[in-house]
Amino acid sequence: MQISNYMFKHHRYPKVLILQAVYFKLRFTLSYRDVEELLLIRGVKVDHSTIQRWVFKFSKEIEKNMQSRKRNVCGSWRMDETYIKVGGKDRYLYRAVYKEGNTVDFLLTKRRQKMSAQKFFNKAIRNNGSPRIINIDKSGSNYAAIIAVNTRSCSVNKIKIRQCKYLNNIVEQENRNVKRRIAINTGFKEFESDQRTLSGMEIVNIIRKNQIQDSKSTTFKTFCSLAA
Repeated sequence: MQISNYMFKHHRYPKVLILQAVYFKLRFTLSYRDVEELLLIRGVKVDHSTIQRWVFKFSKEIEKNMQSRKRNVCGSWRMDETYIKVGGKDRYLYRAVYKEGNTVDFLLTKRRQKMSAQKFFNKAIRNNGSPRIINIDKSGSNYAAIIAVNTRSCSVNKIKIRQCKYLNNIVEQENRNVKRRIAINTGFKEFESDQRTLSGMEIVNIIRKNQIQDSKSTTFKTFCSLAA
């Protein structure tokens, strides 16, 4: 699936400039006003609120294309969640990686509970297939969510649960990197908009980890190919 050129048709600016502005925001630790200034240096006047709308509009579709082209993941996942401030409230970013540190999937939720963890696992399994084993911390909600997924699954091969904290160091490190970027940009303000911004940031990281099939010569070109 590709983003239709019709989605770009009614914009004042060319497609490549829109994608470049979106990429700047998602790839680097920049505020929307920073991206506005960078474009102005190039002679392009775009309000920062317009750039924010572009990120909101295109990140979701680019994620769909990314999922269809992401390389297969292994059957051993390491899953963790971390809190992120959105509008002054704690929200929770769920993420799973595998041994080499490559990303399995991600999801920002409003609450930290069994249903939130189960929603994440359902998304990750839908996009990547069912894993053989998932390593988690001592979180009771994550444990209960995997049990619920196993109960509802028709497969005879149920997901094994392993609780070994040090094995999750690699995913915890990635969580810290995301929180650092958000802190520098003075936090997030609105849940749905920030959910899509986080998705876009994860997409760029997935590209940088060479997880996209038929990737192009640069991260930016591969990013653009997801919106071709």
